[in-house]
Amino acid sequence: MIQEYRFGKMVIEGQSYDKDLIIASGKVIPNWWRNKGHNLQVADIEKVIEQHQPEMVVVGKGQFGMMSISDEVRQFLHERGIELVDKKTGKAVQIYNTHFNSGRNVIGAFHLTC
Repeated sequence: MIQEYRFGKMVIEGQSYDKDLIIASGKVIPNWWRNKGHNLQVADIEKVIEQHQPEMVVVGKGQFGMMSISDEVRQFLHERGIELVDKKTGKAVQIYNTHFNSGRNVIGAFHLTC
């Protein structure tokens, strides 16, 4: 569960992170970066999706929502029956925590800054 988020920082189970990250099956994959920086592509999440087979992917697009999500990502998830929620990171954290705490198989992919 995510305990805190503010610009450039996230605290998960007492551990502080200052770089973008993914949470899958309750485990943090730190230092996540996309091939095209502020644009999420299939290659940026494909491996983790295939390994964890989530019901939902929650994407935190940054405090100001600057990260975009390619149409290919949307199609990739849709074809697999995976729900996509994309919000500014503060709201995405709340949504992720709600679904994680309810026992859903959810992956969170979070851009921590802009």
